[in-house]
Amino acid sequence: MEISVPLLSIAVFAIAFAYSSVGLGGGSSYTALLTLVGFSYTLIPSVSLALNTIVTTGATIQFARHGHLKWRILWPFMVTSIPAAYVGGSLDLPEETFQILLMASLIAVALRIYLWQDPVFKLSKSPGFVLGLSLAIGLILGFIAGSVGIGGGIYLVPIILLTGIGSSKEAAAAGAAFILINSIVGILARAQLIDLDFGQFLPLGVAVLLGGIAGSQFGAGYFKPRTLQKVLGSIIIMAILLLAKKLLFG
Repeated sequence: MEISVPLLSIAVFAIAFAYSSVGLGGGSSYTALLTLVGFSYTLIPSVSLALNTIVTTGATIQFARHGHLKWRILWPFMVTSIPAAYVGGSLDLPEETFQILLMASLIAVALRIYLWQDPVFKLSKSPGFVLGLSLAIGLILGFIAGSVGIGGGIYLVPIILLTGIGSSKEAAAAGAAFILINSIVGILARAQLIDLDFGQFLPLGVAVLLGGIAGSQFGAGYFKPRTLQKVLGSIIIMAILLLAKKLLFG
């Protein structure tokens, strides 16, 4: 599939708009979209992480200014996610291994979007359980962020709600900061593997910047965020099918 830069910019603007309305970066959809249009697998994580960084920087600042960013919630996830993101970003994965890992991650995102609408049960609030779960989740999501470019906020936010350690706004704030920090770490790690000229992706950067600003300001007020996510989930489904075709038929 081929797509012009203007059309690609419009697409990433829409993704940024939808996900920023709930404090997410949209890395899963950026990664899926770039896969669909035929980007090199070596470039996809770095580009997705860069776009994630642009979107979540503004969201993190806004949440912090309004007092929703709580480091007591965030730090256990970061302790393990930062080194895991660096390790994941430093790995020079074979193309087939990358595709399998990416497809598994996208399938998990699709299940999250379409089948798990809202937390319907609560996990234990025991400090030991919450700490252990936070460390484990941070490790997994950090590695995914660095290796395939999916920030992990789409998983982190409901986990915070399930454990009862934060409100919806506090969860969204933690998700935005989590994506931001791990995206930066992943970019720094991947810089050792490839020499990426981010200047050539400037139109995409501008598009997600504008989309992120618009989404955080207006998206949640005028549209149902989950409806937008489900619509954009179609990008993820198509990417899963494309990856499956490549893996099965070459």
